[in-house]
Amino acid sequence: MKWKWPSEKVIRWVGIPVLGLIMTFIVKAGNHANKPLLENFVVSTVFTAVLWNGAAMIIFSLRRKYPDIQQTAKRLIITSLVVTIFLIIAPNIIRLVLGIHTWAEIAQLKTIFSHSEINMVAAFMVSSIYEGTYFFGKWKESFALNEQLKNQQIRTQFEVLQNQMSPHFLFNSLNTLTTLIAEDQKSAIDFTQTLSEVYRYILQNKEKELVRLKEELEFSKSYVFLLQMRYPENLNVDFFIKPEHEKLFIAPLTLQMLIENAIKHNIVSKTAPLHIEIYVDKGEVIVVKNNLQLKNTLEKSTKTGLANIKKRYQFLGNREIDVIESQKNYMVAVPLIEMLTEIEFSKELAYEGIDH
Repeated sequence: MKWKWPSEKVIRWVGIPVLGLIMTFIVKAGNHANKPLLENFVVSTVFTAVLWNGAAMIIFSLRRKYPDIQQTAKRLIITSLVVTIFLIIAPNIIRLVLGIHTWAEIAQLKTIFSHSEINMVAAFMVSSIYEGTYFFGKWKESFALNEQLKNQQIRTQFEVLQNQMSPHFLFNSLNTLTTLIAEDQKSAIDFTQTLSEVYRYILQNKEKELVRLKEELEFSKSYVFLLQMRYPENLNVDFFIKPEHEKLFIAPLTLQMLIENAIKHNIVSKTAPLHIEIYVDKGEVIVVKNNLQLKNTLEKSTKTGLANIKKRYQFLGNREIDVIESQKNYMVAVPLIEMLTEIEFSKELAYEGIDH
């Protein structure tokens, strides 16, 4: 159970007798040296209670009048002036009420400002604590609000990117289907059935930030099956993924977009087949590599693809996408993300506890 600071009222009413006891010994060294300790304690506690509560009321009322963090300087100046006046007037009224001094004695300057330096020091300390706590609280609220707005802005931008994926995929799939209908109606039917399964995956995962690599691989293999119906002998896609890497996470549709980009930018023909390899490097990144045979003209593009992936991974903790191009090959390396479920995390803690 997380410990919480006591409320201001609890601190004040516990602090009053404590501060009153301290003031008893400080004041006892002066005019009250011959009075009983208990009497001095009661008087000091009364002074402390009135002055502390009065100063608190002034601080709270001015805080309500000037609540914004931008009004801090103005609030501090006014608070200091009003509290100072209060600490000069209030002690003298208390002395009159308790019969410590008469009107004639109060009229003397030395009595008016009696113990004022002690009161001022105590008031300064208490006011500093109040204002420091209030300022820090306001700063935390402002920081939390800014973070909330920033996160909301990032979330909105992320959702825009995610919403680009479904129409982008459907647009290109329909282009493929249009070609197949003209060439082979049976293949077009098989393509349509598989496409419905593939698109179901998109609808189920398009709002997720991450999916397991195993799920993304299964989806990508289905997508490759659709592509190979259009390019039966001209497209080779090989997956080299070890089982231990399949539990890692990746942004959904990442592999599909990279495969699609490779086909969009490169020649795919009998004389120049396209070879794509997908493998994990050092257990940290998944690489999509293809032989480079660029087209002279590109197909129509919705201009998402690689740019979409880069932006999504920036939102996932400023993770970088590496693009490496040589004379023969083009490679894109995408970070794999390790996450633990609550059950896995508990098991990990238990395992560490046994080890240590």
